[in-house]
Amino acid sequence: MARETGLEHLTMLDISPPELVSLAARAGFDSVGLRIAPVTPGEEPWPMDRGSPMLAETVRRCAATGVAVLGVEAVALGPGTAVARFQPVLEVAGVLGARHLNVICDDPEVGRFTDRFAELVALCRPYRLRPVVEFTAYRPVRTLSQAVAIASESGGGGVLLDALHVQRCGVSLRQLASVQPGLLAYLQACDAPLEPPSGLTLPAQLPRGQQAGQGDDAVLEARTRRMLPGEGELPLAGLMSVLPADLPVSVEAPSLASRRLYGPDEYAARARRALAALLTSSSAS
Repeated sequence: MARETGLEHLTMLDISPPELVSLAARAGFDSVGLRIAPVTPGEEPWPMDRGSPMLAETVRRCAATGVAVLGVEAVALGPGTAVARFQPVLEVAGVLGARHLNVICDDPEVGRFTDRFAELVALCRPYRLRPVVEFTAYRPVRTLSQAVAIASESGGGGVLLDALHVQRCGVSLRQLASVQPGLLAYLQACDAPLEPPSGLTLPAQLPRGQQAGQGDDAVLEARTRRMLPGEGELPLAGLMSVLPADLPVSVEAPSLASRRLYGPDEYAARARRALAALLTSSSAS
């Protein structure tokens, strides 16, 4: 069975959701990940409320192209967050037929986040939507074991893997291979140097008004300096070798430098070719 390939919205967050669907289709992707709710304070949301023209157009383009919605983002759970407030986001995800919901931990008490995450899993069931948690070096959930424990205790949630965060959080291939396959939702693929950069310059602005803290190199790398698979030094073939053969893989490679060089269609096509090369080399090894 062919592995599902996707294009994540963060790769080109300046492109509207319906146009991202069309871009993905022209490049040969099977699915997309869509940003339907802002992640950072001050981020300009796309007008994707239920009943909006943009939501209707996105659904129309998915139907016309056959491109599915692999996941939507994002829901951030902080110390005082009530999960019921996210009902409108879940409704939009349901209209899109999305399969996963990216949930961000903004709560320093991971135990409390675990409880809220389980509540969200229950709230998502009528929409056939699976919440997933991602570990990153700059948020409270920093390890694979934490993410696995949260998903395992949630009654149906999953773990979202990101190739960059796998490297930056020091996760070994042996650790990944030990995870119950059913807990893994999908992989966000990109490339990067083996060692994290330092002293990065804060860009004048980020797409859609995203925010990155002054001097926060980890956040800047994740949001502005990723590479396409094969352009960096990450052990991506080894990573692929320990993951389930049917796990979807979606490119998340935002790069301000590359976007200055390439138009949207060309960058999407380059991303699809890079992913195809990775999948081919992984299956041959």
